[in-house]
This record gives sequence, C-alpha cells and structure tokens, in this order.
Amino acid sequence: MSEAISPSDAVRVCALGELASGEARRVDVGGRTVALVRIGDDVYALGDTCSHAEVSLSEGEVLGDEREIECWKHGSTFSLVTGEPQCLPAVKPVPVYEVVVDGDDVKVVVQ
Repeated sequence: MSEAISPSDAVRVCALGELASGEARRVDVGGRTVALVRIGDDVYALGDTCSHAEVSLSEGEVLGDEREIECWKHGSTFSLVTGEPQCLPAVKPVPVYEVVVDGDDVKVVVQ
C-alpha cells in the first residue's frame, strides 16, 4: 500500500486550466526542474532533463497516444508513466513524480 500524501508534500505548480492537453511546461518544484505534461484529464511530472543530452524535455514534443515525450535534440522518447527511455540514444530513465489534482490546482510531490 502506498503512504498517504500529506498536504505539505504536494507543491502547487499551476491551475489545471493553465495547462492545455498535449502541452508540456517546465516548472521548478522543491529545487528540482520538472516537465509537467497534460494529456486529456491526466497530468504527468518527470525530470525535465534528458538523460542522454542534458537538454530540456519540456521543449520536446508530447506524443499523447503513446504517453511519451520526445527529446528535441536527438529524438529519444521517455514514458510519462515510468520515465523509462523508449528508444535510443537515451538508455537511462528520468525520474517521475506523483501529481495530485485537487480541484483546479495541480500539485507535484517531490521527496
């Protein structure tokens, strides 16, 4: 069973209405740079830095049907769910963070 999230663990990063479906946005949460991605009603948060080329993933293309984001520099894609690379040249995953949608508030948990 997962532990309950205390309100102090979740940091508000934006309103849900400010993030369009298919959009990625770079946010800073608890000293970490995070790519926030919305696909329909689902919101994902993962480390914003590509594990291959150290460039911003939030500047890449969101592949909604696959629930992936593509790095703009060399084309590696990363699962929004697991952070695992889905194709080369990246071979290392990026961290994923829990997202809590509380009404219209989007909150990210980084521990």
